[in-house]
Amino acid sequence: MRHWVNEAIRKIDADFQRTADTHLIKLPLPCYPGVDIYLKDESTHPTGSLKHRLARSLFLYGLCNGHINQDTPIIEASSGSTAVSEAYFARLIGLPFIAVMPASTAKEKIKLVEFYGGQCHFVERGEQIYAEAERLANEKNGHYMDQFTYAERATDWRGNNNIAESIFKQMEQERFPLPRYLVMSCGTGGTSSTLGRYIRYRRFETELVIVDPENSVFYESFMTGDKTLTSNVGSRIEGIGRPRVEPSFTPGVIDRMIQVPDGASIAALRWLEKLTGRKAGGSTGTNLWGALQLAKEMHEHEDTGSIVTVLCDTGERYLHTYHDQAWVQEKLGDIARWQAQLPGLGD
Repeated sequence: MRHWVNEAIRKIDADFQRTADTHLIKLPLPCYPGVDIYLKDESTHPTGSLKHRLARSLFLYGLCNGHINQDTPIIEASSGSTAVSEAYFARLIGLPFIAVMPASTAKEKIKLVEFYGGQCHFVERGEQIYAEAERLANEKNGHYMDQFTYAERATDWRGNNNIAESIFKQMEQERFPLPRYLVMSCGTGGTSSTLGRYIRYRRFETELVIVDPENSVFYESFMTGDKTLTSNVGSRIEGIGRPRVEPSFTPGVIDRMIQVPDGASIAALRWLEKLTGRKAGGSTGTNLWGALQLAKEMHEHEDTGSIVTVLCDTGERYLHTYHDQAWVQEKLGDIARWQAQLPGLGD
């Protein structure tokens, strides 16, 4: 048993050593001459998203805590990207993987889970994924990864090349090396917890701003302190926003939250494609909208500084949703009013 666990950890560590750090991209924004905005491009991970970091941490956490052995099926509740990354690591160490996800999950993500050898188990509504994942784990004598509980504790937030340490290291030679703001959307709460804890651990003055989409309870919970809030409507921005306050959500490390309309998220990701030629997912649009609102505030107050946010995953996973005009028109309507609020690319 111990030999198998040791070998599984070695394989995961070897995969980490083969993986270069992700790029930090500076956006050209002449309309805000005193403000620099950067995107941490997490789409370049082997599984194409920010969730690659989380999946690695969750597998190491499960292995080192004795929850996973050579006969353990892995079960996860996920709307897509975490499932893709966990399927990758499950295949790496030779374990079966089942993702419990809403039936509305993007087809591209489903295909990726299956590409890495995983199975997809569908439920009708987003709030059903938790109980169904737990039921399957019990039925199959497997391990329910439960990213929504363990994300904030599985990651070493003090360093060890986590996303926070990487951002601050990469910023050292920039015009404004210490970011005024880090902007992050929240799904499990794991990344926001890592960023906020690292900022405090290093005693930085950087503020952590969390952006939240429609149909998510995180923003209201943060504003009211009520952790019992629930919603019977799921987020239309895959991977972020939740119908309940997840155990991994850590409001005490957050300085400010901004609600972002779904139409604004889609407008921002289209704006990014025109600016850089890169297609991104909906959560990146949410992040970018928040970062641009902060840049506008800073510009209006004649403040200077830098803002860092995250490009969470590639837009190729959403060609039939966020990058499909007919889908956007049907689900969100006309987004022109949000597009009109974005900086002109020729300014």
